[in-house]
Amino acid sequence: MTADERMPQTRTMTVAQALMTFLANQWTVDGDVRERTIAGTFGIFGHGNVAGLGQALLQLHVEQPGLMPYHQARNEQAMVHQAVGYARMRRRRATFAAAASVGPGAANMLTGAALATANRLPVLLLPSDTFATRVADPVLQQLEHPHDPGIQVTDAFRPVSRFFDRVQRPEQLFSIALSAMRVLTDPAETGAVTIALPEDVQAESIEVPVEFLAPREWHIRRPVPEPGELARAVAAIRGAEAPFIVAGGGVLYSGAEDALRSFVEATGIPVGATQAGVGSLSSAHPQYLGGVGATGSTASNRIAADADVVIGIGTRYSDFTTASRSAFQKPGVRFVNVNVGSFDAYKHGTQLPVVADARRTLEALAAELRGWNVAPGYARRIAEEKAAWDAVVDRALAPTGAELPGQPEIIGAVNAASDPTDVLVQAAGSLPGDLHKLWRVRDPLGYHVEYAFSTMGYEIAGGLGVRRAAPDRDVLVLVGDGSYLMLHTELVTAVAEGMKIVVVLVQNHGFASIGHLSETVGSDRFGTKYRSQDPATLDFAEDRYLPVDLAANARSYGVDVIEVRPGPDVAQRLHDAVRTAKASSTTTLIHVDADPLVYGPDGEGWWDVPVAAQSTLESTIEARAVYERERTKQRPLLG
Repeated sequence: MTADERMPQTRTMTVAQALMTFLANQWTVDGDVRERTIAGTFGIFGHGNVAGLGQALLQLHVEQPGLMPYHQARNEQAMVHQAVGYARMRRRRATFAAAASVGPGAANMLTGAALATANRLPVLLLPSDTFATRVADPVLQQLEHPHDPGIQVTDAFRPVSRFFDRVQRPEQLFSIALSAMRVLTDPAETGAVTIALPEDVQAESIEVPVEFLAPREWHIRRPVPEPGELARAVAAIRGAEAPFIVAGGGVLYSGAEDALRSFVEATGIPVGATQAGVGSLSSAHPQYLGGVGATGSTASNRIAADADVVIGIGTRYSDFTTASRSAFQKPGVRFVNVNVGSFDAYKHGTQLPVVADARRTLEALAAELRGWNVAPGYARRIAEEKAAWDAVVDRALAPTGAELPGQPEIIGAVNAASDPTDVLVQAAGSLPGDLHKLWRVRDPLGYHVEYAFSTMGYEIAGGLGVRRAAPDRDVLVLVGDGSYLMLHTELVTAVAEGMKIVVVLVQNHGFASIGHLSETVGSDRFGTKYRSQDPATLDFAEDRYLPVDLAANARSYGVDVIEVRPGPDVAQRLHDAVRTAKASSTTTLIHVDADPLVYGPDGEGWWDVPVAAQSTLESTIEARAVYERERTKQRPLLG
């Protein structure tokens, strides 16, 4: 008998211990980059997982410290947001697991799951489930459906996950865990991956093959374009008079920013970015025209309107990107859609899909189009449109001397105080639209705006995830008071772990974004202001501001707070506050009041939000007329 034959081929473990040990030994390989796929586990424990996953994490911590780091959180949704922020910053090569207990703990992760899947970002969710044996039935926090006793809270994860399975028997763990890892590390499939774990199964004993626990590598696929698809795309671009690139998040996830820059410098083709694609080129680059679509720049949108070939690279073409299918107006416009996922590559009925990796495709296009360039007249127009928009941005960001600054002025002060490698984090409200137009990005990973799901409350938790992924960078979290009130408790996590982020809390006493939208659809900001209710009229009176002190709230968590009071020099004092916060080693929240009625510059984009077809309100009637006029610009975009 050989030495190998004498070694034990299995280990007796619980299901939870086997899963945690397995996850600790998974590695993602992307070219010459190799890193842990699951960097650690967030967890909030209850009766559903304290004896299973909780015990397993403790045992690993005692026996092999550092193998599977555990991090506490204050809210289950926020755990997932942290994992997503980390994953995006690591270009989808690594993420965290998030473990929650039965019932409400599991349900709290649903928003985070939907966010991850909408953004095509990997996160591993481990919600606990009720007894597989049903020996204690019903248990605390169990749902009961008389028509189907098998339905539980975890079934709600099915439509918001890219992969879902439930470990009903210990023996199922092996195939389920391997399938979950496949989806997490597949650029075309990734998103929320959910493994539901019944609380009794977690603690059951199983013989685990040692090879299941051994280090395993998952190599990220970077497929090259198929020759026929590439040839058709090259022919379309060569024949174009006004080509235009829409750069999406796929450019950054594939590490294609250098390839994109080389390609556009060689060809002269201009670039507009989606929210996820900002950073693909620096704002100062001659070929970069800013955001495109509903929240885009006039430079991008005017060029997009006349484009005859649109080259989408790593974009899912959301309604904001296409301005609700009104952005691309030229008759006969065609779409070359480069995407690792065929679902996105075939959008808009294109006959020119390229189902391949963004970087590999850009390199192949550059080789095939060597020596080709846009016409001089088109190049001049690109430069003129960029210069005109840059001047608009200069004016919008400049200090106004007003007592109460508008949001553009606030963005200008924060942007001016930032360093090139700082990471801006944002997600919801009116800030994403203004940032898409106004933030001047200088680093590929310097702009982190979650806008596929635009989740209120993402900002602080997502910012912590970014900081975990890039501890050498400063993280600047911009958040409105509406989003702050949704989910601010992860400030406690920052204090507990000694993590530093800079939070700029913009107080405008309500929902500024929906307030503005409400005006455009004729609803006069109804229900969007934070005011005390008049008991006689049941209205939220204009002058009855709430006596809520958000700066004091943040201070109570143990973070440093700087309050920037209104005044004509507010922009300079905000700039100085950001620099002070950046120099600190601990989390700082900067509180600044804003005028919600000062809007960013118009980028000539549109967003389809239906207006009531019948109304007795004059404001609604007028808004409907505008809506009907704008809707005539929508096109099917078959090309």
